[in-house]
Amino acid sequence: MSKKRNEKFKIGISCGDMNGVGMEVIMKTFMDPRMFDFCIPIVYGSMKAANFYRKKLNYNDFSFHQIDSPEKAHAKKLNFIQVGDDSLFVDFGKSSKEAGELAFMALEKATEDLAANYTDILVTAPINKHNMQSDKFNFPGHTEYLANYANEENPIMLLCHDELRVGIVTGHIPLKEVSNVLTEELILKKLSVFHKSLTQDFLINRPKIAVLGLNPHAGDNGVIGNEEIDIIIPAIEKAQNEGIYAFGPFPADGFFGSSQFKQFDGVLGMYHDQALAPFKALSFDAGVNYTAGLPIVRTSPDHGTGYGIAGKGLASEGSFRHAVYLAYDIFSNRKLHREVSADPLVSNPRHEKNHH
Repeated sequence: MSKKRNEKFKIGISCGDMNGVGMEVIMKTFMDPRMFDFCIPIVYGSMKAANFYRKKLNYNDFSFHQIDSPEKAHAKKLNFIQVGDDSLFVDFGKSSKEAGELAFMALEKATEDLAANYTDILVTAPINKHNMQSDKFNFPGHTEYLANYANEENPIMLLCHDELRVGIVTGHIPLKEVSNVLTEELILKKLSVFHKSLTQDFLINRPKIAVLGLNPHAGDNGVIGNEEIDIIIPAIEKAQNEGIYAFGPFPADGFFGSSQFKQFDGVLGMYHDQALAPFKALSFDAGVNYTAGLPIVRTSPDHGTGYGIAGKGLASEGSFRHAVYLAYDIFSNRKLHREVSADPLVSNPRHEKNHH
């Protein structure tokens, strides 16, 4: 998937739940003609539903370019590949089996085209994890589906915005199961994947990773739980022995409020809300969900379907736009990292970023 200098990237975009805000933020993002300067977007979904959305929001000057394969994509238009039979009825703000089926078909086709190198990058619009469930999709989210597709056992979900990058050891599992799932080996694997991603995807030399504790006050030396002493600290020590700059465990409550996170290139939380709640409080309209540890590049906005505001023109496209930017940056960074690794005479800057 190597690219010539200044050649545009083809970005596959799965439509997500058509009863949510996904199509709105996609259109709003590509109403800015500057987006076409660096990428060729290809949306997978229902053309009929997309046009209904466009008319509902009065985007009369906006149009899609319908194609049947990525090779036919227009470089200056929002391309659209039809999946399914195009019979979806859009019902804004409502969960439906039909919307879930379309969301899966779009994701499946976009993933297949990415795997076949017809596209370079995948950006996913928000799905409803409940109405997506079927014999073909029995996963708690995009991350697990893509990891299974790529046969990767240890991806890590990262939430990113500027210099803040937050990952989690346990993903979409009930809170009551977190302590039982946490192991020294699992934390070490996530630290290793996180370290590799910061190095190759973000071009950070010797990245520093802060590790949060599981319990209040990071266990307070065993007074409020032993997971830090028995599991987390040994994992950090092993990571350090492997050359990973991991530090902690830090008490999670004061870590973000004190701006301590700014001293690190990444933060590893033990469970979903521990890391994502403070991240979204800091970066909700611009945060990006990135699945690290996969051979492909996939990002998404850090918000959900937005049923409460669907069809009203109120959704902010900021997070989706940044998801496109980050996917482009990571794909470019990986290419540069490969070149640097192959030629030791090429300089490797500590930070190489493409700001938009």
